[in-house]
Amino acid sequence: MKIAIYSRLLKPKDTAFIQDLITYLLTNDIELNIHHKYHEQLLPHIQFLKPVSTFHNYKDLPPNTDCLFSLGGDGTLLDTVNLIRNSQIPILGINIGRLGFLANAGKDDLAIAVNALKNKNYTLDQRSLLHLDSTPSLFQDFNYALNEFTIHKQDSSSMVLIHTYVDGIFLNSYWADGIIVATPT
Repeated sequence: MKIAIYSRLLKPKDTAFIQDLITYLLTNDIELNIHHKYHEQLLPHIQFLKPVSTFHNYKDLPPNTDCLFSLGGDGTLLDTVNLIRNSQIPILGINIGRLGFLANAGKDDLAIAVNALKNKNYTLDQRSLLHLDSTPSLFQDFNYALNEFTIHKQDSSSMVLIHTYVDGIFLNSYWADGIIVATPT
């Protein structure tokens, strides 16, 4: 089994949990692939029983990655979506942050979650993903969203004209201060 791990920041209060997580996964013969920036933060604080791989973005992840663990809160999970885009890799949000609407697996759920993954005893929650193309490029390389895109005028003009297309098909033109495109999430 192959699991990738992403988190924004290693907080001192989470070090013991992260050590337990890494040890548990490696002793259960799970191949780990850790986001390179997070891996750098872990090296001085975490003991690795076996070598682990690192990745920079979705292109570096093996296509047969079984799951990506997003360690943090809902904000971290939203970053994770941008990181892996439409790669079809399932995400398990493990809540070590403040909010847990999306990242709803708790620290105490680790063994249950890993066993469910190993036994393929889980249900995937399919969510809509937004991809935005614009001229000029408004979001550079971060043009995927799980929640919403918000576009708002920058200057003091009264309104802007926004031509809107869905899947390449013209939907409407809006005179507005901006536009919010949201998913059911």
